[in-house]
Amino acid sequence: MSVRTYPGSTDLLLPLPQAGDHWDPHTIHTHYFGFSVPEAAIGAFIYVRYMPAFPLSQGGVCVFQGTDNVEHSDMAYLDYEMTMPWPTVEGSAITTANGLTIDFTEPGETAMLRYRAGDGRMSFDLKADAVTPLLGRGHVMPGEDDHHDGSSNPGGSEQFMHMTGELVLDGVTHTVDCYAPRDRSWRQVRVEKRGAVPFPPVGWSPMYFGPDLIFNQISFEPLDTNPAWQGLYEVGDRPSHHFAWVQRGAETRAITSVRRNVLEYHPRLHMAQRQEITAVDDTGEEYHFRGEAIAAASIPAWPNTSFHDSVFRWEDPQGRIAHSTYQEIWFDEYQHAMLRRASQPVHA
Repeated sequence: MSVRTYPGSTDLLLPLPQAGDHWDPHTIHTHYFGFSVPEAAIGAFIYVRYMPAFPLSQGGVCVFQGTDNVEHSDMAYLDYEMTMPWPTVEGSAITTANGLTIDFTEPGETAMLRYRAGDGRMSFDLKADAVTPLLGRGHVMPGEDDHHDGSSNPGGSEQFMHMTGELVLDGVTHTVDCYAPRDRSWRQVRVEKRGAVPFPPVGWSPMYFGPDLIFNQISFEPLDTNPAWQGLYEVGDRPSHHFAWVQRGAETRAITSVRRNVLEYHPRLHMAQRQEITAVDDTGEEYHFRGEAIAAASIPAWPNTSFHDSVFRWEDPQGRIAHSTYQEIWFDEYQHAMLRRASQPVHA
């Protein structure tokens, strides 16, 4: 299939400009991890964005519970700093100024994540063990690749991890035992508002049902689902998905089509609250999933957009259940349209 793999050494790939180099100021590297505690309706977003042209970084930890996290400060715990020094790198461990440590003890296979709040309200100590190959990922945002210089060698990867350990939140200890994706980028040029390509809301929906069925896609809602964005964007005849794969045991297959149909939008966050996904892989096998958010929050990582993370409870046709992140992003014209829709009176 067309999805490539990367060596584990890319986990620690954090290049900086050399003397005389002139890098686009929008050049970034990233590391993302997440986890969930479904029985407590808890999700977590762990992120470091490196800005090597300066060099600075941003990031930290967002832990959210339930689906009413409209403001960033609604979250159960938030420590996300917009401007920090370049993280400390000692051997395989990366540590940010606000105390998040990601230690790639076996790059490409195992990582340890540690954090403790200064006031003691929240901490976690987690182990992440890979359950899929380190798969190459293309650009995340539509049009992002238009800004890449072919000589810069941009790249990205994603991988499902078995996350185990403990989360302590406000004196309550939660056991973490879940399957969650991680991803990262290096030398991607990701513009924010100016120069960005207008696009409908994009949703990322990775799912782990077991070694025989691991699914992942990034897409917008196609026009035939009567999406809320209809009339705001022109998408032509391009496919609604721009990256997708499925893992069937040891076999990785490309996904050739995705149809994501949102059945209900969150009344205040405006992201998908309930949705269904139909997909076809390159062997012709079809997949059907239905899901509902059990936790959701507005996330500060990309402030020129509305960016949301959630924990979705997915079900396949055999009744198997998967809990995983579902993330959605859009620009202000869509946000304004959804606010207008929400303010319209309901007629009997």
